[in-house]
Formats: sequence, structure tokens, C-alpha cells
Amino acid sequence: MKKIFSIFIILIIFNIPFETTASEIKTIKDPTEDSDQLKLQDMLMNMLDPYILKDLHDYYYPNISKYIAIAPWKIEVIETKRMNHFRGFILQITFEIEPTNGGHWVSIGKDRMTYEISVGPRVKLVNHTHLATYSQEE
Repeated sequence: MKKIFSIFIILIIFNIPFETTASEIKTIKDPTEDSDQLKLQDMLMNMLDPYILKDLHDYYYPNISKYIAIAPWKIEVIETKRMNHFRGFILQITFEIEPTNGGHWVSIGKDRMTYEISVGPRVKLVNHTHLATYSQEE
């Protein structure tokens, strides 16, 4: 009986961290309130905005002649990493973005973009993968 009880307790202990991790991931992916992490992400996206817009315009033009806009709430950070040692200042960020037509915030597609950011500041598009094109009703 003690063996069964011990196994039961161990299973409960091992399940708690997994449940916490799953709920934390949902909270980060679908935020319902402001956080320091969300503010930093929004600030970074605001600073990258001109680079993102230029690269998206270069990709979509002339197929989409309308003004392309990006909405911060349609950006999902996939990965961030340092390219060199601890506290090195060459970083990469990968995110998925849904550019919009600029008028009524209607998404025109979905793209995955990776930028390398370093001191200077130097911002360089490393990879751009077009994931989807959404039909546009004229």
C-alpha cells in the first residue's frame, strides 16, 4: 500500500511542473494583461518597424500595390538567440507576422522573418519565408 501511495505522490509531483509550463506558454502566447516582456517586445517591434515594412514591401510589390502596414498584435515572436557568447551583442529574432492592407487591418499574408541585430545599430534580414497568401476581395 505504501508503494502505491508513493508512486501516486511521485506522479502528482511530476505532473505539476508540466501543467504550469503549459499554462505559462498560453499566457505568453495569448496575453490578457500587460507585462514587462510584452512591453519590451512591443518596443523592439516598433524599432524594427521601418526595416520590416521595407522588406515586406520589397517582397509583396508589385503583386500588392496597396500600402502595407503591420500591426503589433499580429506579430508572434518564435525565437530569440545570441549569436556569440553570453552578453554578446549580436542577436537574432525570428517572428511570424501577418502584414495588413493598411486600410481595415485585413491580413494579406503570413511571413516568417529572421533579423540579426547588433551594435551600431545594425539590422539585417537573415531569412524571409513566405508562409501564406490570403485572398483579397476588391
